[in-house]
Amino acid sequence: MQTVISQLTQDKYTMFSNRLHKVYTHLRKKAKTQGVSCYRLYDLDLPDFPFAIDLYEDHIYAAEYQRKHTLTEDEHNQWLAQSRDCIAQILHIPTQHIHVKQRAVITDRKEQYNKVADTSATKIVNENGLQFQVNLSDYLDTGLFLDHRPTRAMVRELSENKEVLNLFAYTGSFSVYAAKGKARTVHTVDMSNTYIEWAQRNFLLNGIDPNDHRFITADVMALLPELATGSMDIIVCDPPTFSNSKKMSGVFDVQRDHPALLNQCLRILKPDGKIIFSTNNRKFRLFDHHINTNAIQDITRSTTGFDFEGKLDRQCYLLAHSIHDKLSTNYSA
Repeated sequence: MQTVISQLTQDKYTMFSNRLHKVYTHLRKKAKTQGVSCYRLYDLDLPDFPFAIDLYEDHIYAAEYQRKHTLTEDEHNQWLAQSRDCIAQILHIPTQHIHVKQRAVITDRKEQYNKVADTSATKIVNENGLQFQVNLSDYLDTGLFLDHRPTRAMVRELSENKEVLNLFAYTGSFSVYAAKGKARTVHTVDMSNTYIEWAQRNFLLNGIDPNDHRFITADVMALLPELATGSMDIIVCDPPTFSNSKKMSGVFDVQRDHPALLNQCLRILKPDGKIIFSTNNRKFRLFDHHINTNAIQDITRSTTGFDFEGKLDRQCYLLAHSIHDKLSTNYSA
């Protein structure tokens, strides 16, 4: 975000408060109707307040996006404090429950894994009858990406008696949904031990024995060639935009590497299997002519929740071996 801001007047804070009140009034009605307690409230709606604001039940996670401004450090701290006060007043949430991080553009995935604090502001939140541990203070992300709520619901509905592979699994929320959808085995893969352990905790929270499934700490691009051809029914693939982690043999770039990645996924996919591929790379363009199937369906709109309509940069695709195996059901929530 490259917005220039100057010393703000009280009118600007009033505009911010009014905007928050308007979207909160609108979205909480939809959330209540759908039984949703964690959702996005605000996403860069006003240039002088470059936040993404997410509600996690009785807590707020507010990411301040990096931008150019003319404020001194003291002025910026004052602006941040007053912005927090606006959020607290409108949402009726104590200021100590409002967690603010400054979010720069990540060019190295290991930055996502690094702790930025050590205060352990964790809580258990509910989603579609399931429970997940989120950390609102210590990492750049909370452990639960709210934009994938409808996609997770899709995975649960598809998973009964299936072999499910969750790649770049992060804290395993897709894996939990698959396991609760009665998957035969869920294979959860991430190169971070921290997140694999977090995924196992999420399994336990939902009464799932982690020993009934597989958790693999590995570089996905190195692991895929080792997996058997035609061995998986459902593959969830939500890679980072870019990674040059020391745990990898090279550099991963989703724009450059997604055909090779998806072709490996197609190789290990069973004949009637499905791949759910997603990316939040804003400039992403699917190189479908380099992918070994013509059964590719853009399901971005059908997997976009009410709180991300008009805001979402993520793209989501469904891939299969045959055009007859494509999915048309709308899972938006």
